[in-house]
Amino acid sequence: MRIGFGFDAHRFAPDRKLILGGVLVPHMPGLAGHSDADVLTHAIIDALLGAAGLSDIGTLFPDSDPEYKDISSLELLRRALGQVATSGLRVVNIDSTVVCESPRIGPHVTAMKEKLSGVLQLAPDLISIKGKTTEKMGFTGRGEGIAAYAVVLLEEGASSR
Repeated sequence: MRIGFGFDAHRFAPDRKLILGGVLVPHMPGLAGHSDADVLTHAIIDALLGAAGLSDIGTLFPDSDPEYKDISSLELLRRALGQVATSGLRVVNIDSTVVCESPRIGPHVTAMKEKLSGVLQLAPDLISIKGKTTEKMGFTGRGEGIAAYAVVLLEEGASSR
């Protein structure tokens, strides 16, 4: 068994769509980033890569590479999962937290779990997504952006459940 921890944060940016866990969340502004800036999926990717002892998301998918400009983070997740599987590891479960004052995460959790489970080939009940605020403290509390944390458990095996 291997545990990986991931973190990501992006600032809000005008004229961008807000994508979280692969889901378009009707909230403006979106997040700034080279890809679609999906902080939740990015945190999960880093947790996967860390648990497998691989490099981080920025090394694997550098923002200096035009191939990744506006790419779906679900595609990045698919590619990262392929590297994890090549290492002989499979996902057991994921626990994650999205930190922001707005939007409310709860109404979108089921859709996010469905999107992520499709890519990860993991039952939705093995993916936890929670929304938290910081009670108006820090950059997330001031509404400057969104942060996400993820923990992933991997075990030896050929593929995810």
